[in-house]
Amino acid sequence: MQLPAPFLADRTAVEDAHMLIDQHGEEAGFAAAARAEQYRVLGNHVHFARWRQIERLITYLSVETILDTVH
Repeated sequence: MQLPAPFLADRTAVEDAHMLIDQHGEEAGFAAAARAEQYRVLGNHVHFARWRQIERLITYLSVETILDTVH
């Protein structure tokens, strides 16, 4: 499985992903997707893109195999 590494604009994206994982467990990716959809409906493309990236980060973190180079 090839997942691109998510783009993270700042540390708050990681903190928000961690918060969703703590609150929703395995459903955290769905919670981030729901937030992204809410912002899409509102026409706020900046927050839509941010929550989509957080969703991708949660997916990236949930994979148990090594995806990139380990240093």
